[in-house]
Amino acid sequence: MVVVGDRVAVFVVFALNGAVYGSWAPRVPALADQVGASPGALGLALLGGTAGLLLAAPLSGRLSERFGARAVMLAATLLSCVVLPLTGLVGSIAWLAVALFGIGFGNGALDVAMNVGGVSVERRTGKAIMPLFHAGFSFGGLVASAAAGLAAAQHFSPARHFLVAAVVTAVVVAVVYRDLPRAAPRAERPVRAARTAPTRRPVLWLLAVVPLCSAVAEGASSDWSALLLVSEHGAGQGAAALAFTAFSLAMAVTRLGSAWMQRRLGATSTLAIGAVVAGVGLLGSAVLPFAGLAFAGFVLAGMGLAAAFPVALSLAGDAGKRADGSGGEREIAFVTTVAYTGFLAGPPLIGGIAQLTSLSASFALVAVLAALIAPAAVGASRARHRERTAAELPV
Repeated sequence: MVVVGDRVAVFVVFALNGAVYGSWAPRVPALADQVGASPGALGLALLGGTAGLLLAAPLSGRLSERFGARAVMLAATLLSCVVLPLTGLVGSIAWLAVALFGIGFGNGALDVAMNVGGVSVERRTGKAIMPLFHAGFSFGGLVASAAAGLAAAQHFSPARHFLVAAVVTAVVVAVVYRDLPRAAPRAERPVRAARTAPTRRPVLWLLAVVPLCSAVAEGASSDWSALLLVSEHGAGQGAAALAFTAFSLAMAVTRLGSAWMQRRLGATSTLAIGAVVAGVGLLGSAVLPFAGLAFAGFVLAGMGLAAAFPVALSLAGDAGKRADGSGGEREIAFVTTVAYTGFLAGPPLIGGIAQLTSLSASFALVAVLAALIAPAAVGASRARHRERTAAELPV
């Protein structure tokens, strides 16, 4: 039996979640050809994945609270391993939408559960290491997308490619499963005291703004960066296509150092500095007249947004921590669910503004949204302080 420890095990699960997404997303053109989908129909099918994410996140929080994050991580990963190969076999746009809903559901459930597991490891070690886990997600996605490109170049069908990816994912999760953070036996769990619903806590709404703004910026960079460089800055299509790759790589590498930065400067300062860097980078990409500088702006944006999701979710877990050291599942699920709406609303918002004005104006707005992470982080810190002060007052 291989023993890897809970820190490594959670890192691996983060990487697997990124790898599942990185496996199917680059093969969307092949899937579209397979089902004969028009761009409009394909866009509607892709909404199935987003719907799955939004439905799974709050449910995963409740299930993680009841059965433990380890059980949910296993179930969600295995669900993805079943649905992924089936996605490669679909023959109609309707079944593609259903399959993508299943992938999105598995991804959303795993996303919340793995972050709950990450918070559990942070509490055990007493160290802020959530950005390292999210680096695992980023690198998992990068490796899987490279493998997807290789599979496409070798003329692997989506079905064959997805089956290989699913088998590898299932084997790896089986290896690390025993070392994932486990739930306390039901008999040892304290009776849950009544708690304020997440929707009624200002601190959680403010924390949710952080990944929400980051999600809009990430979606804009993913869907529109290449077009911005080509249409507004005169870059070639080959070079422009690398913009999001550079953004993603910068985010992944920066996450390796964000944990150190968070321990040195604190969570609020880490988020605020990142917001300024991301805002400057995105604004530069929007207004600077040279393609090279715009490309560098996306690198800065990736670096600045690297800490947004991991630190915000870590703080959400802390906001839900109970006296016995447990808790935070529903708070993490709430913040995650709000953040997902950024991936849903961001790309069409950018397109609509670009239609009325220009793509540069759209990215200038995205830069402003990224910069809003700073005041949201400061506001969340103050709201959390007020909650703690109120809890300490005599009844």
